[in-house]
Amino acid sequence: MSSLDDRRALIATACRVLAHRGLAPGVLGHVSLRIDEEHCLVRCRGPRERGLAFTEPADVRLVTLDGEIVDGADGYAVPNELPLHTEVLRARPDVAAVVHAHPPDTVAADLAGLAVRPIVGAFDIPGAHLAAGGVPVYPRAVLVRNRALAGEMVAALGDRPVVILRGHGLTATGASVAEAVLRARSVDTLAAMTLAVARAGGIPRDLPPEDLAELPDLGGGFTHDTAWRHEVASLPSP
Repeated sequence: MSSLDDRRALIATACRVLAHRGLAPGVLGHVSLRIDEEHCLVRCRGPRERGLAFTEPADVRLVTLDGEIVDGADGYAVPNELPLHTEVLRARPDVAAVVHAHPPDTVAADLAGLAVRPIVGAFDIPGAHLAAGGVPVYPRAVLVRNRALAGEMVAALGDRPVVILRGHGLTATGASVAEAVLRARSVDTLAAMTLAVARAGGIPRDLPPEDLAELPDLGGGFTHDTAWRHEVASLPSP
């Protein structure tokens, strides 16, 4: 990804994937990508706003980490929750991309007191490993609209890849846009499975350690590249 235009297109595609998978219904949610120490690209709201499912590359603007749009985008505004992205990027040099979404199953499972745990195995190997490390929860159901609140969320996130925002949604991170989106999807898949088990009268139980240890690392070429191509190919035709 050498040009800003390429990266704008990637973020726009990621927004459409989030909407298609039900993680960011309506007009809420955004994706960002670090450009350098002072700038990121982020999905902004423009004069033709129609929701994430209809995101175009022009909706993705170059902004400073202090929230100034620097590429002449008349009529565009940064997300109210831009600090959610920028504070993660400031605190976590290992993170290149941040996804903020509002998946209903993730919210519902947390409100029901059901933690996202490694309850499945080969059904979703990357998700099982992610959940085995723990998915923390930021307990305030607020709009993360300033650096102080974002700092609280970042503290809850710690060194983990995803944090659930109680009564709100989730924030997922990654070394790439694809990785951040796929992590958000895995967490929501696990949350949906947890809810389904609970509705059926069962008790979600962690995999035994020996089963978790047996799950292989299938490599980034499969878990990221192939999975991402599937997500993009599954998008409805424009």
